Amino acid sequence: MDNITLDQLSILLVEPSSTQRRIITNHLNGFGVMNINTFATGTDAIETMDKDKHDLVISAMHLEDMTGTELVQNMRMDDATSEIPFMLISSETDFRYLEPIRQAGVIALLPKPYEIDQLKRALFSTVHYLDPGSLDSQAINPETLNVLVVDDSFTARKHIKRVLGNMGIKKLSEAENGLEAVDIIKAESFDLIVTDYNMPEMDGKQLVEHIRNNSNQKTIPVLMVSSESDDNRLAAVQQAGISAICDKPFEPETVRELLFKMLA
Repeated sequence: MDNITLDQLSILLVEPSSTQRRIITNHLNGFGVMNINTFATGTDAIETMDKDKHDLVISAMHLEDMTGTELVQNMRMDDATSEIPFMLISSETDFRYLEPIRQAGVIALLPKPYEIDQLKRALFSTVHYLDPGSLDSQAINPETLNVLVVDDSFTARKHIKRVLGNMGIKKLSEAENGLEAVDIIKAESFDLIVTDYNMPEMDGKQLVEHIRNNSNQKTIPVLMVSSESDDNRLAAVQQAGISAICDKPFEPETVRELLFKMLA
């Protein structure tokens, strides 16, 4: 997709409140987005997704027939909709609802009510996800980069691999946790490792410590993409030797900028 603009986006909005649907639609129209389908239920939205192509799904958390969490999980299990960007707009703060959405690979989590600039930033994040631009430069040839993605969430790995693949990176391996990654690193050399923090068997901090102290690839750049919010734990990861950290959900353009800094 070449140089996509906001006015070219096709958006499916799922919101049970007619007032909220009108408010969000008006805000999207203000950014030039006119191709918007609106629904009150997740079931109707899923049926439409199976028939028509959309660039972005925006949903509330609590729908009439399911939660936004269930909606995005349903999307990720269907090959036809698994790669459609998803944005949540909700006042929900419960970790049980939000963490599965973060792990599903989403564009943005916006509060309700949100600031207009937050919506604008999320829309541009969608554009960068769909068309992130290649890493190709005098210093970097993305097609020769060998990258390992480590995350215990299958959907998170798929999301990260999609973003990296759109940047021109073709050689992508994956591991479900740090322990599995250790075995892969022993057998193969990599140019970059992208890892989550919270994983079973061996978490991201332990993986970084192993790489820096015990592996034969001690200087390899390591990018952590995580929903971890504990400052003390994040500080410990930085002390362990992480190259860069970004939030989950992340902005593709932020990842692209970090990769240039680490790899160029």
